[in-house]
Amino acid sequence: MSVAQFVDPAVSQEKFDREVAQFRELADEYRQRGWILLQAEFPDVYVMLVATQLKPPAVILGAHFNYANYDSQPPSVQLVNPFSFEPYKMKELPVTLNRRLPPVPIAANAPAGMEFVNVQPLMQGYGPESIPFLCIAGVLEYHEHPAHTGDAWELHRPAGAGKLARLLDVIYRYGVESISQYNIGLVAQINGFGFSQVPE
Repeated sequence: MSVAQFVDPAVSQEKFDREVAQFRELADEYRQRGWILLQAEFPDVYVMLVATQLKPPAVILGAHFNYANYDSQPPSVQLVNPFSFEPYKMKELPVTLNRRLPPVPIAANAPAGMEFVNVQPLMQGYGPESIPFLCIAGVLEYHEHPAHTGDAWELHRPAGAGKLARLLDVIYRYGVESISQYNIGLVAQINGFGFSQVPE
């Protein structure tokens, strides 16, 4: 997403440089988690996320962060092809970043211990051809959405909601960390991934 720069670029770049420097200070630790910094040139950061827990490890997706106007505005976030940097359409997403919500009550006569797992995808879009957005506080698209007019960016900025490491942690937690296996078809073809559980 191209974001028009209205804040003094020198101010935004200084804050951008700080985010990138903090990432690079912990680059070895992040690489072990599967977070690979591909490119960082103001105002854009591209990171590849790898499921290192799989054997062999699998590249899952890329993430693009645009820090124009930071931190007067939060960064824009898109999931992208990590090789072309093209944003995924809703229908192309390799993962939708599912978050488990509190269980929904089911019938009183249901077997003991049975519950309905309620899941909410954090990636939201307007149809299969749309470019989806990460629907959490601290993301430009979230705060620009009409449904979130009561949840201003200024309420979340002091807590670091738009920080690069925090946003990567959300993408990793809900989109990569819970992948537990490859799903293999009858002709030894990889058909996708199995998930151990949906994180809360």
